Amino acid sequence: MHSGKKWHDHNHGKFHTVSHFSFFPRRQKWPATKRNHGDGSLFDGTGGILAHDFVPTDGRFHYDANEQWSVGERPRAFDLETVALHEIGHLLGLRHSSVEGAIMFSSISSGMKKGLHGDDIQGIKALYNT
Repeated sequence: MHSGKKWHDHNHGKFHTVSHFSFFPRRQKWPATKRNHGDGSLFDGTGGILAHDFVPTDGRFHYDANEQWSVGERPRAFDLETVALHEIGHLLGLRHSSVEGAIMFSSISSGMKKGLHGDDIQGIKALYNT
C-alpha cells in the first residue's frame, strides 16, 4: 500500500489523487540526494537526518542518499515507506508527536517498519476536522 493512501484511508476521502503528476524525472529511480543538493537544506551524511520536506509551499520531500535504505525491515537500513509516511504527515500539516510509537515521532531506528499509530490518526482527523 502506498504511503499517501494510508493517510487518505484515515481521513474519510478528503485527499484526492492527481492523475497527471510525476514525483521525479524518469532518469532518477527515487528522489535521493546527498549533502548539498541545491535546495538550501543540507543533509548530514550517514545517521541523523533521513529525509526532509518542503511544507507547505510545494509538497516535495526527498531522502538522504547517504543512508542505507530498504523496502521492508532490514538490519541497519531504513524502510522507505516508513520514512515516506512520516514526511507525508509533515506535508499534510502534522508536527512531531511525543508518542514514541507514532509515525510522527521525531526519530526511528534502523531495521524497523512502522505504520500509522492511533496518535497519528487522531492528529490527522483533528487537523482536517473529520
